[in-house]
Amino acid sequence: MTTHRAQEPLARPGRPVGRSVTFALVPAVLAGLGWLGGMIYTLAEWSM
Repeated sequence: MTTHRAQEPLARPGRPVGRSVTFALVPAVLAGLGWLGGMIYTLAEWSM
């Protein structure tokens, strides 16, 4: 008895769209680090 096998997908399903995701994450991480640095600076200046 034969079984039906689905075709292999062209891209791996667990992998996001690669380059576009990376290009979106880089500025987001930089903005987050800038925000965190600004909060630390604000708290440091506020206590003086």
